[in-house]
Amino acid sequence: MMKNFGYFLFLLVITLYSPVFFSTTNAMELKQEGITQLQSVITEDPLLKGAIAGISIRSTTTGEILYSYNGETSLTPASSFKLFTATAALTTLGLDYTYQTEVSTDGKWNKKGIVKGNLYLIGRGDPTLTVKDLNILAKQLRKKGIRTIAGDVIADDTWYDKVRYSIDLPWSDESAYYGAQISALTVSPNEDYDAGTIIVQVTPSKKGKKPKTTLSPNTDYMVIHNKANTTEAGSNETLKITRGHGKNELVIEGTIPEDGSITQEWISVWDPTKYTLDLFKEELEREGIHVKGDCYIGKAADKTLEIVTHKSEPLSEILIPFLKLSNNTIAEMLVKEMGKVTQNLGTWEAGLETEKRVLTQLGVDINNMVFRDGSGISHLNTTQANTVTQLLYRAQLQEWFPAFYKALPVAGEKEKIIGGTLRKRMTKSSLKQKVIAKTGTLTNVSSISGYMQTKSGENVIFSIVINHLQDDKEVKKVEDKILTVMLNYLE
Repeated sequence: MMKNFGYFLFLLVITLYSPVFFSTTNAMELKQEGITQLQSVITEDPLLKGAIAGISIRSTTTGEILYSYNGETSLTPASSFKLFTATAALTTLGLDYTYQTEVSTDGKWNKKGIVKGNLYLIGRGDPTLTVKDLNILAKQLRKKGIRTIAGDVIADDTWYDKVRYSIDLPWSDESAYYGAQISALTVSPNEDYDAGTIIVQVTPSKKGKKPKTTLSPNTDYMVIHNKANTTEAGSNETLKITRGHGKNELVIEGTIPEDGSITQEWISVWDPTKYTLDLFKEELEREGIHVKGDCYIGKAADKTLEIVTHKSEPLSEILIPFLKLSNNTIAEMLVKEMGKVTQNLGTWEAGLETEKRVLTQLGVDINNMVFRDGSGISHLNTTQANTVTQLLYRAQLQEWFPAFYKALPVAGEKEKIIGGTLRKRMTKSSLKQKVIAKTGTLTNVSSISGYMQTKSGENVIFSIVINHLQDDKEVKKVEDKILTVMLNYLE
């Protein structure tokens, strides 16, 4: 009771004194001149020729729709779909939810530090596990006196099922960082948390020589075939980095000028569980822990002794790289985690079933939606602009809303962890810092949905979803035009 009363006071304070979360006036409207300009942009801008645009503007206070154009038309939202995943995950798991990665054994260790049994690395869906965390686990084992593993080291990823790709992931995205395989035991190369990937760096050499290539983390799990060449200063870069299906072999082709900048690319690995296991073994060896047996993927014994455990940051913090950077892997792992927690099934089917049930309970009308994944990467995901704004209206009524809002990209803020996917947009515009929103981009699809503070100081909820585009990058300028009209003519 006291907790709810405290939250009521929090809402009251930010409603009265801050334009950031809620509008303070019920009688907000879009001026007729603004409606005319919006209609002009939508129907006359050449970038929208042949396209379908859905636009919804809603009051943050009353939930009333202030403007709708094709607002009830089902469209593919791209990564704006992550707003639904985030809302369902926060409701299902809670702000304080954490993931654990466990190291255990089915044996014991003696005074000489010899573990007489197998060592298990058990993954439970942490999308933020890093190589640094694996090193910490190895150090903790050494501090406990462990020096030798007499048995095998076994990676257990059975927390989730073995299905690695969401149902509609195109084969062409398989090696891309945003198309990485999903496993309950996976690792990220840095704190962008693109789990299941490795960073490839190509540095120019002298003209006529092969450029230098490095991997991060530095591992022999991935083999590089360097077929590239360094060309004269001022020439064009034509580098292409590919990974073949079912292989952990990179082919680097093309050219890089000797005065060119270092090129970095995130490439997904084949079999992230095995990748994590290999890196863990390397960290064990680095800490002077010798493994006598084999290393392979399996299931932990029924009875094991937990030795050390790594705990992730809470979901409230994981939300930031998830939404700011539009992280697909986190999205899909959240879906499987919802299924695991509610039905003991770490599957897309169970997770999406839970998501739909939770959204309905929150008052979001999902009857005309299609759910295929958690990230929005499928072109078969559909929703309506009015449904997105309804979701955003319902979200602000939840206790977890401040963390949700904080995790959204901020227009024009150059710092990556603040501006996110909007850090390079609206930097010199009147929209800078006024638009707090989730973006989405697929081939022929663009979207942006969130909250905007108008010139009158009021906040509104909006969603712009555009499909069947000829140019999904240049159309961002059209979205900005629409937002500018909103900024000037909503009061």
